[in-house]
Amino acid sequence: MIAGSVNAFFHSFIVFYDCPFSLGSRLVDDWDLNSWRRDWCSVFQRRMLLDTLFTGTKETLSFMKYGYRIVDSERVYDGFLKLNRYRLRHELYEGGESRELVRERVEQLRASMVLLYDPHRDQMILVEQFRIGALGAVKPPWVLEVVGGYVGEAESSAEVARREAMEEANCQVGRLEHITQFMVSPGLSVDRIDLYCGEVDASAAGGVHGLQHEGEDIRVVVMDADQALAELYGGRANSTSIIIALQWFQLNREQLRQRWLAEG
Repeated sequence: MIAGSVNAFFHSFIVFYDCPFSLGSRLVDDWDLNSWRRDWCSVFQRRMLLDTLFTGTKETLSFMKYGYRIVDSERVYDGFLKLNRYRLRHELYEGGESRELVRERVEQLRASMVLLYDPHRDQMILVEQFRIGALGAVKPPWVLEVVGGYVGEAESSAEVARREAMEEANCQVGRLEHITQFMVSPGLSVDRIDLYCGEVDASAAGGVHGLQHEGEDIRVVVMDADQALAELYGGRANSTSIIIALQWFQLNREQLRQRWLAEG
């Protein structure tokens, strides 16, 4: 508290006496830009020095090497989802090490999802299906999504995007543009998603698809691009992947459509 008060006092002192336009500065008739710059550089250098003396620098607060130690780990569930429990410690921003923490994490999940877009019709192909994670969160628990699925060890995310477009929407993808990769919920899962935008022909899209042996019951939803974007604010687009995909599309729509149409 004392250091903070002293710091504030000296800041006020410097601003009053060193500011080029304050009463404490030396006002001259032959003012020029270079002199003004030099004066302000002096002011900021002094303020930075005070910040270092009384509050520390950003480098001081983040000098740690972001280290951690896994004390122990064990598999606690081995079904469709793989759940591990970890005991660990990690460095702290203000120095030292955390107490031993217990964290559980869903393992080995990587998915690929693709927003299907027809540039000629300016339409999108989305899908709707029942989701257990939506049960109790929204009514009804059927979610509007972009198509996608999990990536196997021998697969690439681009291959999965094309495969899932056929399985879930009966659409063949032409050009494929990578949007981003993101973590879904880093607080509890290692799950990462590669998100794409894929070129399709929406003229014959529709129906119900999915793999019966996986219990999939997926309805294809064809929307004009404007209508799909409106779902960002209408409440139906309420999961991470479709929100990111539609926001990206909203920012890149015109240049993407013009480029794909120009390329033929």
